[in-house]
Amino acid sequence: MSGKLFVVATPIGNLEDLTPRAAQTLAEVDLIAAEDTRHTGRLLSHIGVKTRLLALHDHNEEKMVGGLIAALESGQSVALVSDAGTPLVSDPGYRLVRAANESGITVSTVPGACAVTAALSVAGLPTDRFCFEGFLPAKKAARLNALDALNNEARTLVFYESVHRIADVLDDMCRAFGEGRPAFIGRELTKMHEQCVRATLGSLRDKVDDGSIPGKGEFVIVVAGSDEAPESALEVDRLLLELGKRLPAKDAAKVSAAVTGLRKNALYERILELKERTGE
Repeated sequence: MSGKLFVVATPIGNLEDLTPRAAQTLAEVDLIAAEDTRHTGRLLSHIGVKTRLLALHDHNEEKMVGGLIAALESGQSVALVSDAGTPLVSDPGYRLVRAANESGITVSTVPGACAVTAALSVAGLPTDRFCFEGFLPAKKAARLNALDALNNEARTLVFYESVHRIADVLDDMCRAFGEGRPAFIGRELTKMHEQCVRATLGSLRDKVDDGSIPGKGEFVIVVAGSDEAPESALEVDRLLLELGKRLPAKDAAKVSAAVTGLRKNALYERILELKERTGE
């Protein structure tokens, strides 16, 4: 019989947040596929577990999947972990989980910590509907286009960001969403120097600039959704589709930008998405 693949959530900072079931699973499986074996090794040492580790990260996942599937099909059990939080949430593992499902191997979740839900739970912003955008593009032009495309999104937005880009990202968010948009920063969540700040985007940018929010650690940014009626984004899509039937995509985006005031590049990307979705 085939083994089982366990997708195991690990702490995002405080090691005591590892659940008893997760600790037991890590102790009992035959193999742990870890994003960084050194990082996971410290966690295993903390709980007194010596299960064999194998590296599985963005750069080798495609190459490693075949061997892991073979191990599972031979009856071995495998735990998939990332450096912190729930695997696949801006972390490696998608290819392995997909291959396991396609091979008829049982995939079982061992839930636990996740920075997305941890930040949402204390942000004081609506949580009934939200969308997770992960890390924004590193290059400024692409990042602004991505943010412009989200300008009319009514759901609460959640982003991850590194210490190296936090100031630039907040500045770009102020440009795209406006300085007065309510937002939240969770820095070093669950760790010794945890900091949670709810303010406007402009205020958060200023706090990072003046050091009130130190440029250290890992950041989760939560941004309130747009107050504009949901129909506004739908109307833009309708405009793009109608113009796209009569004009080349670049021309349709140019006209739409003149009408709506939105960025031409973001509208161009959107019309391509709509054309692919509708098959037109």
